[in-house]
Amino acid sequence: MPDTSLTPIKPLTTLPAGARRFSVAPMMDWSDRHCRYLWRLISKQTLLYSEMVTTGALIHGDASRFLQFNSEEQPVALQLGGSDPTDLASCARMAEKWGYNEVNLNCGCPSDRVQNGMIGAILMKHPTRVADCMKSMQDAVSIDVTIKHRIGVDDMEDYAGLVDFVGTIADTGCRTFVVHARKAWLQGLSPKQNREVPPLQYEMVYDLKRQFPELEIILNGGLHSMAQCKDQLPHLDGVMVGREAYSNPYLLAAVDHEIYGAACEAPSRLEVAEQFMAYCQQQIDNGLKLKYMSRHMLGLFQGEYGARAFRRYISENAYKEGAGIEVLEQALKLTEKPITAY
Repeated sequence: MPDTSLTPIKPLTTLPAGARRFSVAPMMDWSDRHCRYLWRLISKQTLLYSEMVTTGALIHGDASRFLQFNSEEQPVALQLGGSDPTDLASCARMAEKWGYNEVNLNCGCPSDRVQNGMIGAILMKHPTRVADCMKSMQDAVSIDVTIKHRIGVDDMEDYAGLVDFVGTIADTGCRTFVVHARKAWLQGLSPKQNREVPPLQYEMVYDLKRQFPELEIILNGGLHSMAQCKDQLPHLDGVMVGREAYSNPYLLAAVDHEIYGAACEAPSRLEVAEQFMAYCQQQIDNGLKLKYMSRHMLGLFQGEYGARAFRRYISENAYKEGAGIEVLEQALKLTEKPITAY
């Protein structure tokens, strides 16, 4: 059963080599602890990331609200948003205390809100400051401190600027770089457009790995299938999938065997749904509303019989006052193929 207490979870040891071969990206409003629990039911080895949490939210807000997770989610990483070395070090210590296996600095988010706080992609214009932040966190904790960033921002000189940024951060001792293979345009494009409009430049990330063979380089951006992911692995150390893992979570069913070589059979969609329903019931018993969990399973039957009816039923009923597990039970019945008589 999931650990729902507010007690920090004992951390695992440092992530072993190869643990980042496949990961799911930090996604604001999506990759919360309930969503990560669903993903973990499907894949045991995928590295999961939290939503980005700002240092201010942890230091001045309800830290347990942002940090609590279920022990079953491990390995799991906390992504931080911030630019003050002292604050980031303090939050990294919180992450380690709570049992996260890694802390990751966001240098890729392009939204106006985070730019105004010197958080996210705008930090790529200040590599020395980022290096100070990384070093401060590394000195504060024994868990891995990693970074996620773009290939560049605005009119930053393309490959030379990327090399300068990565080299400056690598000099701190950081060894893991998650690279979103698109530039971020901080003026003129919305966050959504920044995920789609700037062209993907995978070759630039390949070049980065060739130039820094000692670094662990993880590719993010534009990955929608297991075949695409596997095509990237001969060039790089790992891949990170974003929104596809949310809209089609059963994509993760192939990860343990095809990426990590585990000799295991993936759970069926029905098995995942039933286990997640048991989790939802426990959360409801603890006072949480169904809608906070059920939204994450809308894509579980994508491409299967009854998928549209399954999504619609949950969307129309899980938000009603007093909605309980019976909503998911009824939705699940809609995925059953009728028996045809001959």
